[in-house]
Amino acid sequence: MSVYIYDAVRSPRGKGRPDGSLAAVAPVQLVVQLVRALERRLGREVVSSVGHLTLGCVTQVGVQGGHVALSARIQADLPDAMACLTINNFCVSGLSAVADAARRVESGQVDLALAGGVESMSQVAFLSDAADYYQDMTLAAEMGWAPVGVAADLLATREGLERADLDAAVVRSHSRAADAWRQGRYADRVIPITGADGAIALAQDENIRDFGDGASLARLSPVFAAMGAAGFDDILIARKPELTQVRHIHTVAHCPPISDGAALLILGNEEAGRRHGLRPLARIRSVAETADDRVMQLTAGYRAMERVLDRAGLALDQVGAVEFMEAFAAVPVLLERDYAPDMSRINPNGGHLAMGHPMGATGAILATSLLDDMAQIGAETGLVVATGGVGVGAAMVLERAG
Repeated sequence: MSVYIYDAVRSPRGKGRPDGSLAAVAPVQLVVQLVRALERRLGREVVSSVGHLTLGCVTQVGVQGGHVALSARIQADLPDAMACLTINNFCVSGLSAVADAARRVESGQVDLALAGGVESMSQVAFLSDAADYYQDMTLAAEMGWAPVGVAADLLATREGLERADLDAAVVRSHSRAADAWRQGRYADRVIPITGADGAIALAQDENIRDFGDGASLARLSPVFAAMGAAGFDDILIARKPELTQVRHIHTVAHCPPISDGAALLILGNEEAGRRHGLRPLARIRSVAETADDRVMQLTAGYRAMERVLDRAGLALDQVGAVEFMEAFAAVPVLLERDYAPDMSRINPNGGHLAMGHPMGATGAILATSLLDDMAQIGAETGLVVATGGVGVGAAMVLERAG
């Protein structure tokens, strides 16, 4: 059974800090406002007829605890019969949520599903779920675990990457994102978010900066060196003895900004689309979720990309548009070096290094952005790739419908 995407919306990405524009908006309310947007676009009857809601959310404590998807359904006044699932698959959670919804439709469990993700990093800090291996160095050593930024430097060390390579990726991401907003390319799917007073709190991604030719990036210092020196470098080198040191080169600019944000897609089968008078935007052609080197951490996205393209019967150079998660600057640099794609089709409207990374929402945001990329370029096919910590990855191939 074919699965179609009938609509997709996202919030702007706010700075994940107390002074960020979305810091006073509860994460569940981000989802509720996206539900309202879909109701305006498609009709309340359509959204209320959805059989299942799946949301990705990484740090499920505090205001993100207590089953975010279920809480969002209740606060959005959606039917009690709509089953819900909140999942954590680290930074690919949003795309895993879309894959979960697609499987439910494909297997005939439901004919319409909502899927997406949410993360408010201004209100729920990264690692505040306080897993034991975050602080227990003995356990971390047994697992070969280090914070993902240290692993990004390990990857850059193994691959012989230089600061200039990373700087170029940052400049390109910010430049493309700024240009896309100036030209209104995000206007249709980015929903302005309002605060409690009803005024618009944020209407566009607020992390984008003008780095000019990138010369200013040279003044920034590596951000993970102290963390590595606290014992995590030793943990990684013990697992990768072919390396004698971790060369720390990622600065704060080479990391996707921590952010607040949400995205929501509505998926369904062909019959449900006809019944509700919906026009499909794309068909989901193939899906892949992968695991890879847990020590190197940031390689599973490449494996997911290879697997999903194989399932779709496509080569990378046959895909018209790609949303590739800029997990850390090393990751897109290696994509460009090792796969040699047409970079004009990779993140044509900017990427995570510029616009930010609301962890549980990221994969769903990328899928939402891909729909606009495909329309803008006139692409018949599109690919979204997400990479997460501790070696998780996900990817999806879309083909234009209609």
